Amino acid sequence: MENYKYKVLIVDDEFLARKLLSDYVSKIDSLELVGTCSNAFEAMSMLQKCNVDIMLLDIHMPDITGMELIQSMQKVPTFIFTTAYSEYALESYDLGAVDYLLKPIGFPRFFQAINKAIEKIDRNNPAGENSDQESKSEAVLEVKPTNDFLTVKADYKIYKINFSDLLFIEGQHEYVTFHTKTRRITALYSLKNLEEQLPSDKFLRIHKSYIVSFHFIEDIEGNTVNVAGNKLSIGGSYKDALLTRLNLK
Repeated sequence: MENYKYKVLIVDDEFLARKLLSDYVSKIDSLELVGTCSNAFEAMSMLQKCNVDIMLLDIHMPDITGMELIQSMQKVPTFIFTTAYSEYALESYDLGAVDYLLKPIGFPRFFQAINKAIEKIDRNNPAGENSDQESKSEAVLEVKPTNDFLTVKADYKIYKINFSDLLFIEGQHEYVTFHTKTRRITALYSLKNLEEQLPSDKFLRIHKSYIVSFHFIEDIEGNTVNVAGNKLSIGGSYKDALLTRLNLK
């Protein structure tokens, strides 16, 4: 299902939860947010109006719970429960949930659940029956640096990222996010391996969570560096190398 955007519906009675999940969805290029709902009634109406591939569903909601909504539906999209309560995990899997996310939900855990949902959808899609193994391998990032750009394999696509557009790379546990002038690309990869592969004359690690483009450093204030308008922390063990590069030591 190359280049297909998986349609996501968020159902949660908490505004901040809907906002957080919407932000997470926006970070993954292979996803498209089709709507957010604050209760099961809104969700049922939305499901009648549009196709939904993945539903992110809270359990505790007024009037009709997330579990009751699933039990009432004849055709159920692939769904992931998002909840603050751990005691419903076993029951959720009995209902067919692809994953069970406990609030507060971090992005790496969310990304992992989305990959599981996409793999399930692709397995059940007749057009993709022969590409199951490929879909699993494409969940892992491949980085191939050349003289002036990276080719990044992620989200069932191959991206070309010019070094001249790459502002910084953010590490998030076993994931990294490439922040460019126009977009963000997130996938499984090691920031340490990237540090070893990227040209040292163009990129510099300034923190356990950041590699920055030396070209886009604008100023330093205390333990913060401004990279094209993004304020990033400088790790204590990395500051001397940064100051040396700037001829300040």
